Amino acid sequence: MELSVLILAAGKGTRMRSALPKVLQPLAGRPLLAHVLATAEALAASQCVVVYGHGGDMVQDSFGDMPHLVWAEQTEQKGTGHAVLVALPQLDMAGKTLILYGDVPLTTVATLRQLVDSVQGGGSMALLTAQLDNPTGYGRIVRSADGLVQRIVEQKDASADELAIGEINTGIYCVPNALLHQWLPSLRNDNAQGEYYLTDIVGMAAREGVHIQTAQPAHLWEIEGVNDKLQLAALERIYQKTQAEALLRAGVTLVDPARFDLRGELSHGMDVHIEPNVILEGRVELGCNVYIGANCQLRNCVIGDNVNIRPNSLIEDSRVGQGAVIGPFARLRPGTELGENVHIGNFVEVKKSVIGAGSKANHLAYLGDADIGKGVNIGAGSITCNYDGANKHKTVIGDEAFIGTNSSLIAPVTIGRGATTGAGSAISRNVPDNTLAVARGKQVVLEGWQRPRKK
Repeated sequence: MELSVLILAAGKGTRMRSALPKVLQPLAGRPLLAHVLATAEALAASQCVVVYGHGGDMVQDSFGDMPHLVWAEQTEQKGTGHAVLVALPQLDMAGKTLILYGDVPLTTVATLRQLVDSVQGGGSMALLTAQLDNPTGYGRIVRSADGLVQRIVEQKDASADELAIGEINTGIYCVPNALLHQWLPSLRNDNAQGEYYLTDIVGMAAREGVHIQTAQPAHLWEIEGVNDKLQLAALERIYQKTQAEALLRAGVTLVDPARFDLRGELSHGMDVHIEPNVILEGRVELGCNVYIGANCQLRNCVIGDNVNIRPNSLIEDSRVGQGAVIGPFARLRPGTELGENVHIGNFVEVKKSVIGAGSKANHLAYLGDADIGKGVNIGAGSITCNYDGANKHKTVIGDEAFIGTNSSLIAPVTIGRGATTGAGSAISRNVPDNTLAVARGKQVVLEGWQRPRKK
């Protein structure tokens, strides 16, 4: 049976105390809803329908790069049954639908695959349940004497005996579409909440002899939803713990797994060593024998073999060649490409520049919009003056050039191969190969000068 995924994501999230819709609250650097959509994609669903409501424009705009998504608007919040009902026109009569929630981000593909695969025909459905020591607040699974699921009763509608049941409803179902089309229009709201409960379809299934399969998650955190920032922070720690454990099993050294955040995707070689308080975001590729010092942040970058990234460095949208040494306190901004064995030292900032093999800028420099050759030495305090207040201009520095301390290279300008600029120079014209350029005021010494004194 062809699979559709239906994600309920219309809630306002009042307890978040945020202008951002609940399903857009970030977990590991991505919106909650993005995690659920990634799971749907991993299940190879033929279509994905998102029921949206509060902050609908913002939610849709956040996923504008996913044109295949189908959207269904729930203008009034009348319960989960009503939410599925508004999406019903998007579901064909054939196939089956997996119902998920935009604020339950960590359900694993393995758990959901088990649930989906148990529904093979129109005469069965499946629901995900869990056994809790304290089931307060959850709907209870009511079974017959022979263990068959009969119905689900909500907390506020449950009797004393039913409240003692430990098996709870997670709200995650896989149901043949034909049955959804049959059952949803007949839902009633004569309950304590005055809402249309999706859970009522379980009782309908039992009465009609539909076989109700159940499955349970491998971990209870797979079914945890997010209603406030406290729960969001708790799930963040759970997510990071599972990421760290997977990396440790794969051979990455994490000195303190509790102080490591992966907010994206990481691929890595052997013998990667990561010190505490490192944050990796977006897509990060690490080669073999990479060392990342404490308090570093890497975002969307490729790091070659044998690279040493010293503490407190920031690298984003950049490529670093093998054997390079970065930091401490260095910043590589978007568009930076470093060749092999490049040294970028403390308090050096590089932006949209290509730096050739073996070149060095060991301290206190700014290199922006530059094309720097091989074996170049950039002295302390040197900068490329790439911005004239309106436009950016390029600086070109040839192989083996030597840029003296406190040089200002006023772009557009070219420093030739093997050329040298004298310390303290402001270079505004091209410098030929193998020459020395000095551009600074003449030193004047005033005899008998007295420094002013306070009265």
